[in-house]
Amino acid sequence: MNSKIKLSLLATALVASNLDAKITLDTITVTSATKSEQSIKDVTSNIEVVTSAEIEDKHIMTVPEALNQLSGISLISNGGLGKAASIFVRGFDNKRVLVLIDGIRYNDVASIGGAPFEHLMIDDVERIELVKGAQSGIWGADASAGVINIITKMPEDGLHASLNSEFGSFSTKKYGAMASYKKDNFYMRASAQKIDTDSFSALAPRGKDVNSFEDDGYKNLTTSVKLGYKFNEENKIDLSHRIIDADNEYDGFRTPNAVLYSTTKDKFSNIKYQNKNSYATTDIYFNRSVFNRDYPQGFTKEFDGVVNEYGLKSHIPYMNESSFLVAGIDYKTFEHKNGIAKKYNNKAIFLTNSNKFNSGKTDLTESIRVDRYSAFDNKTTGKVGLKHNFNDELFVTANAGTAYNVPTLYNLYSVYGNANLNAEDTLSIDFTIGYKDIKVTYFYNTVDEMIDYDFATKKYANISGKSKLKGFELSYEKTILDDFLFSTNYTLLSAKDNSGKDLRRRAKENIKFSLDYYGFENAHIGINGEYVGKRYDDNAKTKQTGKYTLLNFTANYDFTKNVNSFLKVENLTDKYYQSVDGYASSERAFYTGLKVKF
Repeated sequence: MNSKIKLSLLATALVASNLDAKITLDTITVTSATKSEQSIKDVTSNIEVVTSAEIEDKHIMTVPEALNQLSGISLISNGGLGKAASIFVRGFDNKRVLVLIDGIRYNDVASIGGAPFEHLMIDDVERIELVKGAQSGIWGADASAGVINIITKMPEDGLHASLNSEFGSFSTKKYGAMASYKKDNFYMRASAQKIDTDSFSALAPRGKDVNSFEDDGYKNLTTSVKLGYKFNEENKIDLSHRIIDADNEYDGFRTPNAVLYSTTKDKFSNIKYQNKNSYATTDIYFNRSVFNRDYPQGFTKEFDGVVNEYGLKSHIPYMNESSFLVAGIDYKTFEHKNGIAKKYNNKAIFLTNSNKFNSGKTDLTESIRVDRYSAFDNKTTGKVGLKHNFNDELFVTANAGTAYNVPTLYNLYSVYGNANLNAEDTLSIDFTIGYKDIKVTYFYNTVDEMIDYDFATKKYANISGKSKLKGFELSYEKTILDDFLFSTNYTLLSAKDNSGKDLRRRAKENIKFSLDYYGFENAHIGINGEYVGKRYDDNAKTKQTGKYTLLNFTANYDFTKNVNSFLKVENLTDKYYQSVDGYASSERAFYTGLKVKF
């Protein structure tokens, strides 16, 4: 098999139990499934991974674009780059997915929409882990649909640096630099990436030419630094700090030519001390997430939120290290500083146990977590997962878990808030069977007392009854004629509210596909795209935002092992579509760039 295709097989939508064992055995490790480093082949949860190799092959620019390669994921956007972007995981929206950057919470405590995906650039990302299904038994609140953990790059041995530049449609300019050093007991890595684009109008009434309206530009400067020091073989300390500084132009409600803007300055910090001995590996950590959004022309100008997290976690192997326990405690404070000026806290204890049976063919994982809140009812949640490998080609997995989502401070105390809101409860199950290059998953979720906006009372409320989200995922990947790699996935979704009506903005069908050619010695070309099935923007089903197909093209050329260039064409067929009714999407766009490593 072509060696480049072997690398790409590791890079393309890696699924724990859908890998060629000869290629990937013990190669990929993940941390999100059990809060502990674990080989992906041993994970019982339904997990997929996007690696830096795939990101570089397809020259993906943002985290939402990367996630949209995966099954069960649907992406919508209120305009171009930097405009509000929403990720649906098996029909669950942003605020029901826990998003982490190196384990630090990225869900905005001062918003109603969960994680602000639109500001997540991808140049510093090593891999993205997506664990699907209820994960509150491990992570606590906001993990009803799953967990997305964005793992950033670590330095390699020695001194390294890189420069990159990119230019393209809509006067898009992108520049970046990285420097790293690692030797003996010390490491550091610093990076900066800046993007500046004129973009296009965020709002454009359906059927109208987007070029007839003013452009809504976007700027983003993301900087990060990582430091670490190893005192000895048993003790080390790690620190990280990331700043996302963005300026965004946008349009007001039904005003395509409005000249409005907002600023974002978010900061994410972590300090972790680790002790490793013959009995356990113990981490003591502090995480801090600071969100600062300002709308100078808005009625409410500032939205400032802070999350502080203090925790202790131990990984304890036993039974010849084929089994392990993860035990820990954490304490979090959540604060909305402007206008609402409210806060609450959360104390938790959690335990996960993982075992191998049947000569290593069977994995069993159980988790339980108890959460105590100062503002809500206390919660106890859990999860159990089973995986059995019949042989190297055939496997099955089954997972069941409970989860919950707490109302945000905005849900509780804003002018539209309801201080009597309760947390919503989720039950999640999935079953998977995989054989050789194909994998099929059935998933079923129910949500009790879903939190939503009540148009009758003009307040947030717990909607009585159960909402049901269920469906199938199918993925397939195959090498063809040695030099071609074909991959595809298909999602069939039924997402209905408590009265049996379809939840809006969820596509019933979604197909992702890619075909890559690696026959050239120093080059790679590929085409990828997706089909979005029926999708409506309103409950009355009068605003269709689905039923379209998009294609993208990429070509890479390596001048040397340290100098490479690319060409990318987005929306190759110049398809007109709107993922959110009334909000514009990109016409055909061209991008080219160069990266130099030292």
